[in-house]
Amino acid sequence: MLQNVIVASLIGGMMGLLGHVKKKGRLEKPKMTKRYIYLGYFEDITVGIIAAILLVLSSEPKSSVQLVVLSIIAGYSGEAVLRSFDFVRQYHSIDPTKHNDNQPPQQ
Repeated sequence: MLQNVIVASLIGGMMGLLGHVKKKGRLEKPKMTKRYIYLGYFEDITVGIIAAILLVLSSEPKSSVQLVVLSIIAGYSGEAVLRSFDFVRQYHSIDPTKHNDNQPPQQ
């Protein structure tokens, strides 16, 4: 299992880096301003690693091909997964009494 986590983190980090280059068009180095710290490509690498590890641990792939495919998908789409979790949280925080998952919203 530890070997799967290590392989997933390596592949997820590489895919996070590729996703950063695709999104920004180049590698953006980390920089610090007076108001915030921008992590640059380290942010996307970290998100890719975390997403790949979580997906591999939750799905328990049975072969090395499944491990590689899951790591590639999770690493490349790590930020989209985090955005979807944020969307779900915002959706339920608006008014949980109005939004019932079993019934369509009333107009």
